[in-house]
Amino acid sequence: MAKNVLGTPLQSCSTQPLTGFTRNGCCETGPEDTGSHTVCAQVTEEFLAFSQSRGNDLSTPRPEYGFEGLKPGDRWCLCAARWHEAAEAGFAPPVILEATHERALEIVSLGDLKYHELR
Repeated sequence: MAKNVLGTPLQSCSTQPLTGFTRNGCCETGPEDTGSHTVCAQVTEEFLAFSQSRGNDLSTPRPEYGFEGLKPGDRWCLCAARWHEAAEAGFAPPVILEATHERALEIVSLGDLKYHELR
């Protein structure tokens, strides 16, 4: 059973929109997930703009991939490295710890995640 960064069972991140590397609503990961889509975050307008400025437009719908585009307030499994980059730049979206996979800790510290915990 997958665990979250708190060491308890991994909770669902979002089914509306449907997120996760395997599109099952959870930030599960595996060897094929080279981006480590393990951080469950509630995206903000600032983060979406930051991500777009780094070449990853998460706001624009891409129907050919079944992607409706994200809007502020949506929860999404983010690449741990992108979340970390956003945190260092001051644009980290809030994190849902119970839905963030423990493998995120290979890239991001628990302290940083807790500092940005959704309250």
